[in-house]
Amino acid sequence: MPTSKRLPLPRADPVDPPDLPFTPAERRLVARLRTPGAVQRWLNALPYNMERGGETLRSFRGVARKGTAHCFEAAMAAAVILEQHRYRPLVLSFESVDLLDHVIFVYRGPRGWGSVARSRDPGLHGRKPVFATPRALALSYFDGYVDFTGRIKAYAVVDLRVLGRYDWRLAETNIWKAERLLLEWPHRPIVSSEGRVGRLRQRYRAFHQAHGYKPWKYYRGRERWTELPREFRARG
Repeated sequence: MPTSKRLPLPRADPVDPPDLPFTPAERRLVARLRTPGAVQRWLNALPYNMERGGETLRSFRGVARKGTAHCFEAAMAAAVILEQHRYRPLVLSFESVDLLDHVIFVYRGPRGWGSVARSRDPGLHGRKPVFATPRALALSYFDGYVDFTGRIKAYAVVDLRVLGRYDWRLAETNIWKAERLLLEWPHRPIVSSEGRVGRLRQRYRAFHQAHGYKPWKYYRGRERWTELPREFRARG
């Protein structure tokens, strides 16, 4: 479970990677993507999975095969890849007031907590590993989450190894049990003032009405973001 207490951060938090039956192509991909930054760049280059043929919750195998991912699938793929490089398979789940939740992969580096993520919203991608606690990392997403209806109300950090023998890593089918785990896991509340949220929402609406796309350059703290996918970088 996450904690808001400030803790000393070790230079590494290694795990013994499980021996998985990767295909040769999967094994080459995992070998190439050795760091959170490399995984983020790989995910940035994938088209976002708009689920036009119906809802999907693909494992790493499904993402690698289809070459597309939405936020949940990106977090699961990152967890599998980086677990092989001795990172714990941790994901952070956000609850939103409009029920449009978000999932990211999180890790603890030498200087703090960081994340790997994919989203349709420019402000909800990865963060550099500079945050003192998982809560501080979660709070860095608050402003970017506010749009016409969205607003973070709670978060949770979950180690996917609690799923035991369930195959969330390489399943050929949708991994519904992993989604249920995150939905049912106790989340810690994030409270903010109505006035602040109202101002953020008003600003978002005005920008979107004027430009026709989602903003990102006006958010504070962008120096702690990882590089955005190309489709966002060309826009203000």
